[in-house]
Formats: sequence, C-alpha cells, structure tokens
Amino acid sequence: MQAEERQVRISEYLQSVEFASLSELAREVKASISTVRRDLDVLETTGILRRTHGGARLVSPRTDEYAFTARDTHQLGEKEAIGRCCANLVSPTQSVIVDAGTTVFHVARYLGEKRPQIITNSLPVANLYASESQVEVVLSGGVLYPRLGVLVGPLAVESFSQMHADVAIMSAGGITEEGLTNSHGLLIDIQRAMMQAASQVIFCLDHTKFGRKSMSYLCPVEEIDILVTDEAAPADLMDKLKANGITVVIATEREKNGGPNLNGGSLNGSRL
Repeated sequence: MQAEERQVRISEYLQSVEFASLSELAREVKASISTVRRDLDVLETTGILRRTHGGARLVSPRTDEYAFTARDTHQLGEKEAIGRCCANLVSPTQSVIVDAGTTVFHVARYLGEKRPQIITNSLPVANLYASESQVEVVLSGGVLYPRLGVLVGPLAVESFSQMHADVAIMSAGGITEEGLTNSHGLLIDIQRAMMQAASQVIFCLDHTKFGRKSMSYLCPVEEIDILVTDEAAPADLMDKLKANGITVVIATEREKNGGPNLNGGSLNGSRL
C-alpha cells in the first residue's frame, strides 16, 4: 500500500472511531508502527488529526455518536434502574473498578453510601465524588479523550495492570452468544486490564445491547460473573447466558421509577 493510500485509510478510520492507538492503526493499514508514525506526522500537518502519546485523535469529529453527554440520554430510564440495582450488589467499603460507560456512571451515582474505594478512568465518575470525603477515588493515568471524558492509551492500561479490586463494573457496546464487543479498540485494551485486576466482573447492559455487535471484540461471555440488565432484555439470550454459569439480575420497574436503594448488598432487582 502506497503512502497516500495509507494516509487516506488512516483518515477514514479516525472518522469512524475518532481516537486510535499506533498498534490499532498499524493493523488497520497493515504497516509497521514506524511507518504509521510517519503517516501521522504528514496528516497532522494538514490539521486532520492531532498526535497523542501512543496514537492520534481526530481534530473535528463529524457526529456526537461517541460523546458522553449525547450517549447518556439514550435509554435513560433503563440506565437509572440498572444503576440502582447494580449498586446494591456492592458491599460496603469494597474496592470497585468503574469503567467509562454511561450506564456504569449511573451505578457510580448510587455507590456513595457504600463508602467504596473507586478506581476509574472516567472523569465524569471522578468529578461525581470530587467533594465527597467518604469515597476515595483513584484516577488512572493516560491521554484524555475529551468527548468521552475518559483516560485512554498505554498509561491507562499500565495503571490498571498494577491494581487489584474486589469488583469491576463494566459496560459494552453489544453482547451476543459469541461474546461482548465495544466501539473502540482503545477502550478494549483498558477494559481487559480492568477485568484482569478484579476478583469479580459485573457487566451492566440495557436491552438495546443484546444481539448487537460493536466494532471491537472484548471477551467471551464466560468471562462475566454477573450481568445486570432491564426487563426488556430478550429471554432467549439471557437463558443462554445462564447456561454458561452467568448470574443474570433484572432491574425492576420499581427501580426505574426511583424505588429505594437498599443497603448491605441486597437486591431490588430479581435474580435469575
């Protein structure tokens, strides 16, 4: 592939994902990392992208598809119910890894009374407890991806590889029988490090994520310990998840409508 063709492919790829690592771009254009670095240097002079530590990001994204504030308006009632329900699975004073998904942000909103230690790469989650004296927040390093409010890249991955937590609370772009996927390779690397750092892994997914595949593969379903979802999730796929030994917890209408949040790790939702 000639340099001009590679640079067009890199530009098109960044239009779809907005932020990519050097290794991700190298795989996309089937070139060495050193070659991709030279291509990025050329593209940066055109103003299309900006180099970052370990990758590049698009200067002027075309849509709000990946923006945190835009995504947090989708399925808001379901996310609120899932957030309340999942928070009830956390025991007081546990250490909790919280990823940067909008559904997981709603879990974080109900963790304060548990006085947890929260470990996260999410600026919205960190800001949520910035003035809270009873909640310790550990923020990973990394490159700031401003539209998502998330820290990404090799430094973020390294941060989580040096930590351990009681539980990781995660999100994803989609789930099928084959496994979980997410929208961005940079998020995948960090989420895998988060899962390896935790004794228990909980995924929070509203019903729209079932049967859906996002761009990048994250993990097989067998790596989930608990799945928290809403009442509209398809029964056939949930049955297959349970057959794989996964505990499925359904957030009820009571939680969607603002029912009480119970203490001590008890459940408002129904366990299947």
